[in-house]
Amino acid sequence: MGIEYDGSRYSGWQTQHHARSVQQTLEQAIASVADHALRVHCAGRTDSGVHGLGQVVHFDSAASRSERAWVLGTNANLPDDVAVRWATPVAPDFHARFSATGRHYRYLILCQPTRSALWRDRAVWTHRTLQAAPMRQAAAALVGRHDFSSFRALACQAKSPVRTIRYLHIEQRGAFFELRVGADGFLHHMVRNLAGVLMAIGRGDAPVSWTSELLALRDRRRGGVTAPPQGLYLAGVDYPQRFALPVPGDADPLSVL
Repeated sequence: MGIEYDGSRYSGWQTQHHARSVQQTLEQAIASVADHALRVHCAGRTDSGVHGLGQVVHFDSAASRSERAWVLGTNANLPDDVAVRWATPVAPDFHARFSATGRHYRYLILCQPTRSALWRDRAVWTHRTLQAAPMRQAAAALVGRHDFSSFRALACQAKSPVRTIRYLHIEQRGAFFELRVGADGFLHHMVRNLAGVLMAIGRGDAPVSWTSELLALRDRRRGGVTAPPQGLYLAGVDYPQRFALPVPGDADPLSVL
């Protein structure tokens, strides 16, 4: 299934005993269609307050339902901030997480003198001016295969800090700045840490060379502030063509404007 959700009211993707999660909410809705309990596996576990535009999940079920029935039936049992966009059967060797070959994220920043009531949970607001040019220069040093130790959470459990960033773009549309990044994989808090560093550079609080310096240091304690979660969107996930998953198109949180 392809899933879209507003993470504002959730403690994150992963099921927790004493908090509301996207995973538990989705499992309960799908189970009502399958008529049995089941476990959902996702492409990427998002944190509290983070949104999903192109989350991909898989589950095992003996129930025989049409693709339309899975979508409409699940959506009928979901709250209005979680929605199934598509559903399709997959080969037995497919895994939403381990079959993925790449992931895409967006990070949305609203740069204006006053806070926004409408975008309070869907973009990070800053009253300070950002300059796109130095942010783009600094972002260029991050593209490629690097040790991203300076950009991972201290509690990150990934075995290796090495990742390959395939692209990292900074786009400006009016008062909105959007960071678009795709990689073969991401470390815990990696995108939010990238955003925090690039915002500091855009404000003029750090030089363009800071990204290169942090890559060389390989030390998260020198890596700057982790940007807030509400601007972050899991936009899409890549899989080998043999799985023939639907491609909904480029997810864009600003498309509603």
